[in-house]
Amino acid sequence: MKLYLLLAILTAMSAVTVVSAGTDTPPTPPVAKKEPKITEKHGHKLVDPYAWLRNRESPEVMKYLKAENLYTEEMMKDTEELQNQLFEEMKSRIKETDLSVPQRIDTYMYYSRTEEGKQYKIHCRRGVEEGAPEEIIFDENKYAADKPYFAVGTLKVSPDHNILAYSTDTSGAEKFELGFINLATGETYADRIASTTYGVQWAADNKTVFYTLMDDTGRACLIKRHVLGTPIKEDKDVYEEKDGQFWTGIGKSRDRRFLLISSSSSTTSEVRFLDARTPEGEFKIFRPREKGIEYGLVCHGDYFYILTNENAVNFRIMRTKFDNIASGSWEEFVAPRDNVLIDDLDEFSGHLVISEREDGLQRIRYYDCKTGEFKFIPFEEEVYSVSLDANPEFDTSLVRYRYYSLTTPESVFDFDMSAGKAELKKETEVLGTFKKENYHAERIFAKAADGVMVPISLVYRRDMHDKEPANLYLTAYGSYGSSYDPYFSSIRLSLLDRGFTYAIAHIRGGQEMGRPWYNDGKLLKKKNTFTDFIACAEHLVNTGYTTKQKLVINGGSAGGLLMGAVVNMRPDLFKAVIADVPFVDVMNTMLDPSLPLVREEYEEWGNPEEKEYFEYMLSYSPYDNVSAQNYPEMLVTGGLNDPRVSFWEPAKFVAKLRDTKKDKNLLLLKTNLDAGHAGASGRYDYIKEIAFEYAFIFKVFGVKF
Repeated sequence: MKLYLLLAILTAMSAVTVVSAGTDTPPTPPVAKKEPKITEKHGHKLVDPYAWLRNRESPEVMKYLKAENLYTEEMMKDTEELQNQLFEEMKSRIKETDLSVPQRIDTYMYYSRTEEGKQYKIHCRRGVEEGAPEEIIFDENKYAADKPYFAVGTLKVSPDHNILAYSTDTSGAEKFELGFINLATGETYADRIASTTYGVQWAADNKTVFYTLMDDTGRACLIKRHVLGTPIKEDKDVYEEKDGQFWTGIGKSRDRRFLLISSSSSTTSEVRFLDARTPEGEFKIFRPREKGIEYGLVCHGDYFYILTNENAVNFRIMRTKFDNIASGSWEEFVAPRDNVLIDDLDEFSGHLVISEREDGLQRIRYYDCKTGEFKFIPFEEEVYSVSLDANPEFDTSLVRYRYYSLTTPESVFDFDMSAGKAELKKETEVLGTFKKENYHAERIFAKAADGVMVPISLVYRRDMHDKEPANLYLTAYGSYGSSYDPYFSSIRLSLLDRGFTYAIAHIRGGQEMGRPWYNDGKLLKKKNTFTDFIACAEHLVNTGYTTKQKLVINGGSAGGLLMGAVVNMRPDLFKAVIADVPFVDVMNTMLDPSLPLVREEYEEWGNPEEKEYFEYMLSYSPYDNVSAQNYPEMLVTGGLNDPRVSFWEPAKFVAKLRDTKKDKNLLLLKTNLDAGHAGASGRYDYIKEIAFEYAFIFKVFGVKF
């Protein structure tokens, strides 16, 4: 180790013990100098020697994190030139000065654009008439100047298009300050509201705004009403969600008729509605919550349409007249199907649009309200993803969607539901030598431990795919019913063009194969998520796609929990692991309901106050199951201001690994001291983070340049 680095670590660590023998010696966790935290529960004793790392106010903790960062920097110093090369390579494929497809809202076309050298978007609009001049309504670069982190929570224009409500976060903690700009005069209003969440909606009067606040745990729980120009202290409470397992937010129907307050847990929901023209009125409950029943509303004609899982595990669509909302009056509009999950429902003046999943693939089905016919938008590729755009216009037959695949860059289409024709509005341009036909995507299946067939999506470069096993990058998520759909990435080409295969394991805990796929990967079936992933990795090895020594795996957040679990279970199966902001200290987090999201998570992981759930979580919690064995090369990241996975989770996990594991393989912790869960906010800084991770992979695999 270079002398200056050792001195820096010694200085930074202060009371933290540092071992200096050898050139590759990391800062040693100070377990001998700290009293462990001991928790006794259900006859078990949890010993946590690194609990002291939870105190972010402690100078010692900050010095420790900085020391780990210094060590990571030193160990990756031989890749600095490679990191710069990768960054420039990735950036060179991006059209730095670019324009989004304009979206019509009433008499304006709204869009965003980027400029070369600038980290953030510029939001603009112009009139719909030909030759109308551009008007910049919000330049993120202006607000982000001199700030290490910047993110926009909401940009929402009033119904008359005269006032912009905007919210910004400069720490990564996802606490946004809400402000207002007069778009006619450029005036910034004095009204400033701190610590709001993402939910903001205008009433029809162009002066009343509803916004959402959070409690001490970060749960969105309180909706308030603000009248522009009045003191913030006079804002009225509209709705407070008091159940700690529920969060709340406010939306608006696409026809702008109703304001909608939704309260949801992982398994139950409840909706309140109010005429947007009477913002001081009282919201009315559509259907009182009932445990296990989820539903959402859209408004069309004289009907509420209800997407619900009542008596339908994969959801169905009901409808009822506005003046008769009692559940006994609902009639079925789309029946449930065992093999088709209904993801979403959207309304247009003459059509309803249904987003579905069948056999793991997404579909868009639309209904013509005049003819009563259902039709599908056709897609041709074997492996693809499609998602509806915002579609803010109600009175139109055009539905905009985004289409992409592992080989097709994101493409924006307008589909005319009356004519049955799609128009390509834009395909994201990939600069350089990229040619779609040079790459091949496919879908294969691995047999899980219980016999279930798990899909795997793969992409590789045709001329680099032969009979020899390749370096392979395998990723997955597998929680919250969040589907990991295949998508295109120009950044990923830096792997594919060097002979890597890229693979996504569509494991249980997601919702790719329907709601039962999610139910079989949560609570007391959570281990299916981990064994599914291991089965996918083994299948890729056994079928010759790769070898154990050529396999790197990656996951973030709950996907980081996956990384921690599988590396404890099968450390021999992987050459390298990248765990981004990983949820790895499951027990200590879930036993502390004062922490963000914990009570809301009981329906995902279980309540550890109940012995059955406690013991099951303890059996897979990555931090609690670190053992004296050999581990792969590992890179673990964290964010100091992360409100979702506290920074100390990856820090404690790495500390315990350092003190416990038997090998001398590379183990790095990199904590972003200026960001939160999503990492760096600027588009160039984000690319630098990916370049760093790729450089770690190439270093470990010995990829030559």
